[in-house]
Amino acid sequence: MIPKVIRLKNAKQIDGIRKSCKMLSAMYRELVPLVKPGTVTLEIDRWVRDWIKKAGGKPAFLGVGGGNNPYPAAICISINEEVIHGIPSRRKIAEGDLVSLDCGINLDGYISDQAFTLEAGAVSAEARALNRTTCECLKRAVSAVKAGDRLLQVSRAVQSCAEPAGYGIVTRYCGHGVGFDLHEDPQVPNIPHGPNPKMADGLVIAVEPMVNLGTGEVDMLDDGWTVVTQDGKISSHWEHTIAITGGAAELLTGDLSWAIKA
Repeated sequence: MIPKVIRLKNAKQIDGIRKSCKMLSAMYRELVPLVKPGTVTLEIDRWVRDWIKKAGGKPAFLGVGGGNNPYPAAICISINEEVIHGIPSRRKIAEGDLVSLDCGINLDGYISDQAFTLEAGAVSAEARALNRTTCECLKRAVSAVKAGDRLLQVSRAVQSCAEPAGYGIVTRYCGHGVGFDLHEDPQVPNIPHGPNPKMADGLVIAVEPMVNLGTGEVDMLDDGWTVVTQDGKISSHWEHTIAITGGAAELLTGDLSWAIKA
């Protein structure tokens, strides 16, 4: 049995999340050409805010955390050694950067969440290999989502892809349930550990491998949000929102193969 804290969604609710995810994917397709060397990351955030507002949604990330240090942007932009939660600023994207984009939309109360890492201009061979491996980790994880099977097989799919390549897997942060709120139960780790409930129809989760060129250990910067690799080496981050319907996984946020350069 799935623990009661995991909120399964009915068909109507999944359709609401699906619409939010489709909106997010459409936004990304328009945004990607703007993410290039010379672009100021704060300008990307402004563009995202405007796009979401015009589309009839709300930025799901803006103000998350509350308290004295809410997240101040609509999109996370994490560059090179920044793993997740990078805050847009006056920094310019440079040639050869790995640029991770992570965003969510609240559409009529339904939340989407998706991330991927773009290669700005010509990147190094090691950056290219890391990014492709992390993308492959996500594909394998999605394939492991199935009703009746255990959640940690998703984690094993990530681990079995990244570790043989010699990469470090981030374990301090992980995937999660999503749909009604940005972060819900269950946690979806990228290495098997912790609770291992059976997956069932109505489960909606965000699966998100975070894979580093060096160690999987991370630190947080003084801004209280930006997570960086402990050894300063580059990182890649990919994420999908997935629902289980009819016993099988449905990729709500859509295919991302177009985001990888040939």
